[in-house]
Amino acid sequence: MSDSLDSLIAELRSGRGVAHKRDISAVVAALGVGGDSAIAVGDDCAAIPDPSGNGWLLLAIEGFLSEFVEREPAFAGWCGVMVNVSDIYAMGGRPIAVVDAIWSRDATHGGAILEGMAAAAKVYGVPVVGGHSNARAGNEQLSVAILGKANALLSSFEAKPGDVLISVVDLRGGYRQHFSNWDAASGSDPERLRGDLEILPKLAEEKLCCAAKDISNAGLLGTVLMLLECSGIGAEVDLDQVPMPADADPARWLLHTFPSYGFVLAVRPSRVDEVLARFHARDLSASAIGRCTATRQLHLSEDGDSALAWDFNEEALIGCGPDKAHPGSSQSLLSTLAPTHA
Repeated sequence: MSDSLDSLIAELRSGRGVAHKRDISAVVAALGVGGDSAIAVGDDCAAIPDPSGNGWLLLAIEGFLSEFVEREPAFAGWCGVMVNVSDIYAMGGRPIAVVDAIWSRDATHGGAILEGMAAAAKVYGVPVVGGHSNARAGNEQLSVAILGKANALLSSFEAKPGDVLISVVDLRGGYRQHFSNWDAASGSDPERLRGDLEILPKLAEEKLCCAAKDISNAGLLGTVLMLLECSGIGAEVDLDQVPMPADADPARWLLHTFPSYGFVLAVRPSRVDEVLARFHARDLSASAIGRCTATRQLHLSEDGDSALAWDFNEEALIGCGPDKAHPGSSQSLLSTLAPTHA
């Protein structure tokens, strides 16, 4: 095994992004929502069957690191809407509205956060319809929740051995100054941003894909791990095929980067070309990066070398295993997004 691959795997296992995801397992256990509970956990949103019998209501929430909110208040407000919108689309849905909870030292410090939220709400066409505020707190904190609707679902529980893993990301952007947020959204054409996201529910509704996940603050590889764990499978991923900026540090991109538009999909082999074509038609970078296996292990390859990166037979990540319910059952899915996204 090459030194670079060995180092990458070591950082994957010990990095901050995966550490945050490990914390989810303790939350799942404390709330009693895993195992024999009536609600399975592990997806980007709670998928609640619509009482009308027509599709699913989607519910998700994001909380943000205080450090992020303090240093990037306007962008944090923007992300409060953007990342929630992304979670809804990752499930094959479309957003309806958001609510927020915002704490600040005073109205002036909270103002930048609100300005960012208002701008993103306008760009993505998703209204802010209420929430909670406190302008007399000790520092700035932010949490935003979203409601959406799906006619057909994309789920972390539906990847199968033999599926092809696809990574798709909008590379028309750059890193924010202080963090590993890849911003390809702020300042971009609103119609284009909404059109790019619309690909996801179309894939679900046309049955071109049934498994997907939004790339989060654990980076591409951390997101792949969560998808594999929920589906009870493994994968072989070729790092040489991962779309990334030409000048990006591979470890930063694979383990820590939180893109404004980034998804991992598991697609049946016969559908891969058509799915890739949908993204390429909108100038989005999408590639087949590997294949799902029945091993319950993640193997990574780079420059001809291959190594075991994770073995779910020995170690869980978020504590959401293959015995949990999936969208086709009578149970709903509860969002397990940690309140640490940034």
